[in-house]
Amino acid sequence: MAGLVLDTHSMVWFVLGSPQLSAGALVRMRAAVADGSALHVPTICLVELIYLTDKGRLPVEVRRRVLRHVDDPDSGLELVPLDRGVAEAVQRVSREQVPDMPDRIITATALHLGLPLVTRDARIRNSCVEVVW
Repeated sequence: MAGLVLDTHSMVWFVLGSPQLSAGALVRMRAAVADGSALHVPTICLVELIYLTDKGRLPVEVRRRVLRHVDDPDSGLELVPLDRGVAEAVQRVSREQVPDMPDRIITATALHLGLPLVTRDARIRNSCVEVVW
């Protein structure tokens, strides 16, 4: 399995074409899609989208747009379920380094798949996973 794992913000910024996504991350993400590799989206990211829209931090239309991309087989985005392997990998992510459980699950997904994680999150960048930013 090749490609990259995306956290919630990098997924949203990629779909929106936002300048908040770093140039280096954007280059790596576009290259992955161009070579047929997936941009893996942990399913917890979809839950976080609901949370962010409920809190008014993201417009509902952004969530709809992201979901259209997730559902589009040509977008390069591919959902990764929270399965037993990901659940077991959570133990490898220090709660002291990454205290937020959704972030631990996203990090664990990258560890489980053996892929780099695209994230701006400083705590995750200082943890046990390879990060692209």
